[in-house]
Amino acid sequence: MSGARERLSITEKVGYGLGDAACNFIFQTLMYFQLSFYTDTFGISAAAAGTMFLVIGLGAAFFDPIMGVIADRTKTRWGKFRPWVLAGAIPYGIMSVVAFSTPNLGPSGKLIYAWVTYTLLMAVYSVVNVPYAALSGVITGDPDERTSVQSYRFVLVQGAIFIVSVLLLPMFKFFGHGDNAKGYQLTMGTLAVASILFLTVTFLTTKERIQPAPGQKSSIGQDLADLTKNGPWIALFVVTVFYFVALSLRNAMMVYYFKYFVGHDELYSIFNIFSMTGAVIGIFLSPVLTKKWGKRNVLMVTMTLTGLLTGAFMLLPAQALNATYAIETLRALSFGVSSPLLWAMMADVADFSEWKTGRRATAMIFAATVFALKAGLALGRALGGWLLSLFGYLPDAPQQTAQGLFGIRLTASIVAGAAFLAVAVCLLFYSIDKKLNLTISNELAERRKGFAS
Repeated sequence: MSGARERLSITEKVGYGLGDAACNFIFQTLMYFQLSFYTDTFGISAAAAGTMFLVIGLGAAFFDPIMGVIADRTKTRWGKFRPWVLAGAIPYGIMSVVAFSTPNLGPSGKLIYAWVTYTLLMAVYSVVNVPYAALSGVITGDPDERTSVQSYRFVLVQGAIFIVSVLLLPMFKFFGHGDNAKGYQLTMGTLAVASILFLTVTFLTTKERIQPAPGQKSSIGQDLADLTKNGPWIALFVVTVFYFVALSLRNAMMVYYFKYFVGHDELYSIFNIFSMTGAVIGIFLSPVLTKKWGKRNVLMVTMTLTGLLTGAFMLLPAQALNATYAIETLRALSFGVSSPLLWAMMADVADFSEWKTGRRATAMIFAATVFALKAGLALGRALGGWLLSLFGYLPDAPQQTAQGLFGIRLTASIVAGAAFLAVAVCLLFYSIDKKLNLTISNELAERRKGFAS
């Protein structure tokens, strides 16, 4: 238990971060390209894809707490969470390729195939990602080290996002040689191999240090009851829903924005270089800012700025590329500051629950928050598909109608920006400020010393 305040090595921080790079190879591909893949390559309508995203996304979200219960009650010599990261790696890689394959089926067959493969991909994603997320709550109990771990993690995540957002379109074309279906499949195969290797490194380089109190016994009902009494968790749940509604909406729409409004989809990769640059700078600033002002206050300010700058895209003409790149760099810098904070706050909420109740259910709390992530992702992507359909989007058409272009711009800017602003408003109800965070950390460290002795 003395390891609760232990400083972590760079090797462990990088090893942990590689696990989320692996997850984000697929997760970011889903956010950036899955809607476009289904409408323009696979061959199903935007409305059908949107409905599928909502139903399967919410179903997968309900599976997360179940996975949390299982992980919290796992006992092996490697810990509770690390074995699941390793065990799920290969199925995760396989399903990421299968879900982006295009079999020669009729319209009904393709729809059934999409539903089945996307469901299985979301299931194995939960098997890997819920224990992986919970792992960050038990490798250290130090609030500043948690932010540091998350900063390393999100620098590596930005590397994965760079590969997905900047390199995937050229990779699709390189592997496909004019065959988009083949290009998607071979590209996903490459990402799947890298994901399996990275998740294996995470298993090998990390260590679980924080354990429940000796003799702790709690039922599933007790774990759920503790959640309902955990005010900061309830606030963070709503924050997470809006955060991922905003993120999924904007990321999915920007592919269409450059293809149809700007009129040059090859500029999308250049745009994302500016975005990645701003985000990485923001991630490096995050630990410095939060050490001074606390996670909640910094997240509130950065979400306000991100929302306003996202909405500003509605004002930009198609030809104003320099202004587009400049505003995106600032928007991404603000958003980058926020990236490590949400996950570090999940660990703080787990500590709050232990501090109040004397019981720790790390994976349940993380899983219940990841439920909100999946729900937000499902709602955002469904909303994107429905809005495209509502405004008369024409799949893979050389030219869109004025109404269709307006719908793409509105969704990518005003609608997504409003969701980011909603995050800032919800944070007013999150009560763990910097002072309380340090109090909880210090008191739990003293309790754990007692457990060790």
